[in-house]
Amino acid sequence: MVKIVGIDPGLAGTGIGVVQGDGRDISEYSFGSIATDPNASIPSRLNLIYSKVADFLGEQKPDLVVIEDIYSLEKYPGSGIMLGKVSGVLLVASFRAGVRVEEISVREAKKIITGNGSADKFQVEKSVRSLLKHSVPIRPFHASDALGLALTGYFRYGKEL
Repeated sequence: MVKIVGIDPGLAGTGIGVVQGDGRDISEYSFGSIATDPNASIPSRLNLIYSKVADFLGEQKPDLVVIEDIYSLEKYPGSGIMLGKVSGVLLVASFRAGVRVEEISVREAKKIITGNGSADKFQVEKSVRSLLKHSVPIRPFHASDALGLALTGYFRYGKEL
């Protein structure tokens, strides 16, 4: 059995998705998110994300963690910097858990999951739901994005793990 964790970094909400299967068929999946208090300091919020992810990875013992690679929009460079900070604590948590990590661009994950690298969040969520035969909407979107990353890792690396 192969277990892959996908993580969608975000300071306000970090999505986490898990898929497990035999390399072809998915037998189990789960999802959730880590919310942080917008009134807390940045170091406190980063520590919360790090601690929860580190504990989760220690419990789950996945074969692979797939993290959305950071990008920055020219109009909002500060967002890219903040995402870089969140991604950094996720990379350290994964490293300390002894788990192999792959960073995948959002466009690449969207292309694999939906067939369209420019798909919006609703299309990604609908495709993830369809692939997992999940009958109700997956919310928050950070969680469905994380499941999309986990599925991307599963489809790409599942047979070689």
